[in-house]
Amino acid sequence: MSTATFVRPEPLQGSARMWGTVALSAATFMNVLDTSIANVSLPAIAGDLGVSPNQGTWVITSFAVANAIAVPLTGWLSQRFGQVRLFVTSVLLFVLASWACGLAPSMPTLIALRALQGFVAGPMIPLSQALLLSSYPPALAGTAMAMWAMTTLVAPVMGPLLGGWITDNMSWPWIFYINVPVGLLAAFGAWRIYASRESQIRKLPIDAMGLALLVVWIASLQMMLDLGKEYDWFHSDLIVGLGVVFVIAFAVFLVWELTADHPVVDLRLFARRNFWGGTLATSVAYGLFFGNVVLLPLWLQQYMGYTATDAGLVTAPVGLMAIILSPIVGKTVHKVDPRRYVTFAFLTFGLVLWLRSRFSTQADMFTILVPTVIQGIAMAFFFIPLTTITLSGIAPDRIPAASGLTNFARITAGAMGTSIVTTVWENRAALHHAQLVEYVQRGSEATQQALQVYRSAGMNAEQALAQLNRVVDQQAFMLAANDVFYASAALFMLLIPLVWLTRPQRGGAGGAEAAAGAH
Repeated sequence: MSTATFVRPEPLQGSARMWGTVALSAATFMNVLDTSIANVSLPAIAGDLGVSPNQGTWVITSFAVANAIAVPLTGWLSQRFGQVRLFVTSVLLFVLASWACGLAPSMPTLIALRALQGFVAGPMIPLSQALLLSSYPPALAGTAMAMWAMTTLVAPVMGPLLGGWITDNMSWPWIFYINVPVGLLAAFGAWRIYASRESQIRKLPIDAMGLALLVVWIASLQMMLDLGKEYDWFHSDLIVGLGVVFVIAFAVFLVWELTADHPVVDLRLFARRNFWGGTLATSVAYGLFFGNVVLLPLWLQQYMGYTATDAGLVTAPVGLMAIILSPIVGKTVHKVDPRRYVTFAFLTFGLVLWLRSRFSTQADMFTILVPTVIQGIAMAFFFIPLTTITLSGIAPDRIPAASGLTNFARITAGAMGTSIVTTVWENRAALHHAQLVEYVQRGSEATQQALQVYRSAGMNAEQALAQLNRVVDQQAFMLAANDVFYASAALFMLLIPLVWLTRPQRGGAGGAEAAAGAH
């Protein structure tokens, strides 16, 4: 999204434009990579720092929540300090935070540093778009955004592969250290090329109260979701307290933002049917998608015996079909009703999750890989058309605020989806474990046969029982994962009518510049 009103500089020419595109793309790649590279490394990080893998999901959610908070501030910060200065500063701070993450001695420290990393990363993606668009003539804006979008699609493919390989062959801190050389080169290149093209600077008031309330309600909600399973939910005074803080802060936030002269979040945009329908569909769908993206490698590594590298190989192809199909979708989205594309995307997501809901503990790598490849098709038809719907009919001067708000909602939903999915998975596993144990009685013939097999393999009675319990655990978490996949498929189906409540306008806002903002 464009983030400041200024006289458009002349497009870059020749090698300057090429190297400018490379520098901006490298920074974007590094940022998006960090949303997925830690997924397959969670068990290793959690084991090394002495917490459970599900507690390790804080490494992902803290980054996402802080990133979501920073996105609405990008417009004010860029007008206050300049787009180029803010972008380069954001990249350099991201490098510093990444280096510190690799040195983190404990999980609380790592979570705090990941939150810092997410916060300073907030301006990078919207500003990389704005600077890239200023580098190309208007006639090539679509080409520029297609190249930018390809970067954001390649990164999720590389993230699990790179994260898995680094975790297995080096050590998990290196998933953060690799940002250092990439970030330094991106910052140096961007400053050399864009420093002379700085945007106008204006002193604008900031909605400090709105920002404070935003931080309080998001932080309390996310902490409630992340800590709930450890503290037995609302049987705990801590969780009740966090719930009360969230409700009060959110209610005051809504009233304040609707009456403020310079709100940090323009809630009046929700008066538009296309905007609220598109934003809600985007947020729920992304929450479901991201929650399942985190769940799959956790299940594979904890209960299917996969290494981090193998889990990365299975989850990486999610972007392959998206890379192939996204340019086609971008070129045709204004010729076809975007609601048809989104409907196709949600039906495909539903198919993928339904296929996963039929997995068993005997599933081979090919069986697990097929739905992941198909999911890339859904991704291609999901982001660009939904952003086109969401921003349809909005005046150009309100596009930055609208794009920032829908991105804020999407990123927040991704963090919430991660917490909710892992919590439901654990709860369903406990239920299935209790049900399965009822069939494992010492007197039953099947139990005796299983114990006899283990004893004949050289185990004593205690070891045989422990092995039997591991098998029950594996089955319980497999059945629980199936439940989550099936419920997610059903929710994608329920989102389809919501999409058809919108009335996208042909040729309205949400073109090449806006569409890329969904990523």
